[in-house]
Amino acid sequence: QVQLVESGGGLVQPGGSLRLSCAASGFTFSQYTMSWYRQGPGKERELVARISNTGGNTIYGDSVKGRFTISRDNAKNTVYLQMNSLKPDDTAVYYCNAAIRLISGLMANNYWGQGTQVTVSS
Repeated sequence: QVQLVESGGGLVQPGGSLRLSCAASGFTFSQYTMSWYRQGPGKERELVARISNTGGNTIYGDSVKGRFTISRDNAKNTVYLQMNSLKPDDTAVYYCNAAIRLISGLMANNYWGQGTQVTVSS
């Protein structure tokens, strides 16, 4: 069965760094666009970063540009999110997402992980 398992979350001080991992199984990882989303307390879910199936293209939410980096290792069926210069507003549950990108840009056949908590606080 399909599984997306996030890890690497925790408590970190402002200005610190954290690396999240998402281990995928049960589907053809190399055919899927992978994304990280987050949902902070009292906020709606937002896209943090996205990487194409080959790893050749990435996009980032405006609030994390220049601070976060998404990457993937198709041989390991794993996607990563390197988070630097963390701010209290980055506090959220971070979710791993897998989807097939259609020509229209629609993301189809979505799978979701259970999420990992990131708390940025002094």
